[in-house]
Amino acid sequence: QVQLVESGGGLVQPGGSLRLSCAVSGSIARFYSLGWYRQAPGKQCELVATITTGTVTDYAESVKGRFTISRDNAKDTLYLLMNSLKPEDTALYYCNAVFRDWGNLYDYWGQGTQVTVSS
Repeated sequence: QVQLVESGGGLVQPGGSLRLSCAVSGSIARFYSLGWYRQAPGKQCELVATITTGTVTDYAESVKGRFTISRDNAKDTLYLLMNSLKPEDTALYYCNAVFRDWGNLYDYWGQGTQVTVSS
């Protein structure tokens, strides 16, 4: 059983920073890819950032240069450091883990953590 638990969300002023954490049950190293997604009210869920087991990262254009995704295998935790936050970053952020088995990809999701950027 895979469980992902996000934390670190909250209310922050524009220009501020937050670090989201995602605790993953079991070994985080077994996953093909890890990532963060977000969904704002009235919007579709969008990819924020991903990181592979080889530490190759990918970011949405809207967050490049501001957000940093990382993982700590020893702590089985995925992180998202968010700097220079903007009101448009307000959303429910989800942690995602992808497991690959014989070419099939399996997605696992956390419950989400709310990030609100407002003055």
